[in-house]
Amino acid sequence: MKKEVKCSVVVPVFNSEDSLEELYDCIRGVFEDRKESFEVVFVDDRSLDQSWEVLKKLKERHPDHITTITLSRNFGQHNATLCGLGFAKGEWVITIDDDLQIPPSEIPKLLTTAKETGAELIYGVYGKKMHSRLRNIGSYSLKKSARLFRNAPGEGSSFRLISSELIRKMLQHDRNFIFLEEVFQWYTGEIAFTEVIHLPRKYRRSSYSTAKLFRLMGEVLMYYTMVPLKVLVYGGFTLSLISFVIGTWFIIKKIFFDVPLGFTALIVTILFSTSIILFSLGVLGEYLSRIYQAQNHKPPYSIRKIL
Repeated sequence: MKKEVKCSVVVPVFNSEDSLEELYDCIRGVFEDRKESFEVVFVDDRSLDQSWEVLKKLKERHPDHITTITLSRNFGQHNATLCGLGFAKGEWVITIDDDLQIPPSEIPKLLTTAKETGAELIYGVYGKKMHSRLRNIGSYSLKKSARLFRNAPGEGSSFRLISSELIRKMLQHDRNFIFLEEVFQWYTGEIAFTEVIHLPRKYRRSSYSTAKLFRLMGEVLMYYTMVPLKVLVYGGFTLSLISFVIGTWFIIKKIFFDVPLGFTALIVTILFSTSIILFSLGVLGEYLSRIYQAQNHKPPYSIRKIL
């Protein structure tokens, strides 16, 4: 009978050849100290360096504790993490970045918080971020948008502890663009937080630039909220109402005041037609979004090889 795994650690990998061995040794040390069974699932998101070769060597040395997956192309951190979650066998699943900015020695804090709170999802949040100022601005904007537009807590990180039950629920999610924080919050409200340390970057530079973070925020707003459509609908309605009022005002001026012949008719025609077009575009956009969401069945990732 196969031994049950207490904890799975999922690591999305991208251009991290220098840190992978150290990361695995630190993870192994944590669970050996706790005398708990564990596994590590590495998902190589089509790295451009020798990360996959390093992972293959790690797999050869530790075949019982490591699963390595490489994707057919670069799908992004969230999609790669989702792929790893599908292979995790543990009662609890931890996601952690490959850059060692969050040391694996912080994992016990997540497990302790889960035991104390009974939550299904625990985030490790940073007391002080060791990113650049521009990167911090991008992260802050992303979290602020979560509070304003998506009714989300606006806190969290890629360092998470997730119950296997919650993962089973969310793995049915097959949309091609995945933002894990939104997906998790669709399936549970039992979320807790614990403060963890965040170290300066030891090896490569982050692949998340400020521009990418703002682009990610735009994609999240488009895929997971109705904000752009609501702006279009309510903005179109507001502008059409304003156009109607102005058009009415020009009609009144024509009746009671001396205005050039033809001027009123032209203004009224333009304003009324514009208001109808704007309102109609908002309604059409609403229906198109529903159709798009129903028909978009692209896979969130594609696996090339599993070891």
